[in-house]
Amino acid sequence: MFKKLPIGIQSFEYLRGEPHYYVDKTPFVKRLVEEGKYYFLARPRRFGKSLFLDTARQAFLGKRELFEGLFLEKNWDWSVKYPVIYISFGAGVVENREILDKTFDSILRENAEDWGIELKEEILHKRFYELIKNLRKKSGQKVVVLIDEYDKPILDNITNKETAIELREALKNIYSVLKDADTYLKFVFITGVSKFSKVSIFSGLNNLRDITLDREYATICGYTQEEFERVFRDRLEKVNLEEVKHWYNGYNFGGESVYNPFDILLFLQTREFRAYWFETGTPSFLIKLLQEGKYYIPQLEGLEASERIIGSFDIDYIEPETLLFQTGYLTIKGKIRTFGREIYRLGYPNLEVKMSLTDYILDFYVKNITQKEKNIIRMYKAFQEDDFGVLKEIFHSFFASIPYDWYRKNDLAGYEGYYASIFYCYFTALGLEVRVEDAVNHGRLDMAVIFEDKVYLFEFKVVELVPEGKALEQLKEKRYHEKYLKSFSEIYLIGVEFSKEERNIVSFAFEKVSS
Repeated sequence: MFKKLPIGIQSFEYLRGEPHYYVDKTPFVKRLVEEGKYYFLARPRRFGKSLFLDTARQAFLGKRELFEGLFLEKNWDWSVKYPVIYISFGAGVVENREILDKTFDSILRENAEDWGIELKEEILHKRFYELIKNLRKKSGQKVVVLIDEYDKPILDNITNKETAIELREALKNIYSVLKDADTYLKFVFITGVSKFSKVSIFSGLNNLRDITLDREYATICGYTQEEFERVFRDRLEKVNLEEVKHWYNGYNFGGESVYNPFDILLFLQTREFRAYWFETGTPSFLIKLLQEGKYYIPQLEGLEASERIIGSFDIDYIEPETLLFQTGYLTIKGKIRTFGREIYRLGYPNLEVKMSLTDYILDFYVKNITQKEKNIIRMYKAFQEDDFGVLKEIFHSFFASIPYDWYRKNDLAGYEGYYASIFYCYFTALGLEVRVEDAVNHGRLDMAVIFEDKVYLFEFKVVELVPEGKALEQLKEKRYHEKYLKSFSEIYLIGVEFSKEERNIVSFAFEKVSS
């Protein structure tokens, strides 16, 4: 009989009360307490942050019975019980300052009632301080403060800059209390999806240790490959582990890569490969940001960014790379140190995110989703049969279907990267392996698409900028195909040319390479 899969469970007490699978993350609780006092951790949504925070809460409350058989059972001082203030902004949507104030007031009152404390202060941040001080006095122990989804009120309003800034200032006022209450505090742990700069929201908390990209804590949330195979061993019979890894593993935060728990648990329940995590959130603001910045979508395959870019952002200036990383659509693929600075190479964590994000970007451009899905099916058959006429027809009809008014508002008709991005999104949404700007001896190839034992090499041009016929000519002149001769049975060169006046394909020339 299988144990239960803890899908969506955020209560450690509930999880341990019934026979659920559990990947033991309690060693991290002990390490955190031994190494410091104030911590901050950012992870994408549905990554197990809330469950970890509740695990720490139960340990500080001294509930030893919940930790039977786990690391912490024999590695924790259970003789001491600490008072815990638990704050979460995860529930509901905070639409304005009034709702934020009422929400935080309710959280403070609930915590006070749990400990039999009466709050008299009227101003919210003073009431927070009052709760910490009185709890320390009543219990005789220093206080633990755990804050989950600290940034959600801001992210709920990220498209409304004025409201977002107002909420940021209100939260800054709340979190500043932690500095003044230092003498009463045992441990503070703050989690969220994004990392706003310390100046903008954690002003004064100079001793706040950010473990978001700390190698020691890279696997504090999520499942490593070893944990996945060991803990869920009895459910893995006849499961293709390499395929599972390709679909769902790959999130990296400075150390070993991990699975998103939400994804892997739902896969184990259904045994079907689907975009479970992606389907729980719609990155519409992110897509709008990419579009407004005329972002070259294939570039997402191999971005390079400094620690400052991926490390934090603020409402006043949001970089797409920052948002893509912090929300989980990109992850760390490698890093180098140059001139005293860390440079990170970013990319999609796995096939689920790559296929789903590019498919969603297509939805943003396409008005007829049904036709788009039919096009994807036709495209797959076109690759099977090397039918380039169908391939040209699909893309030509796609660009022709986009209303003129859309181009007028977005000014993308002359943007070569826009057309190439559409091709890229279609191919990756289909699940094909796509290599962009692949380095070869004579320069960089725009795009290589791999299907079974064939490779298709693409070059894109805008005819108003270069002579017609230049795309295919360049592919042949540069001899990009030579790199692929030993690896693929068939190689095709495809030159695609667009007109910014016609806003469509004007040439789709192809040629098979003779071995």
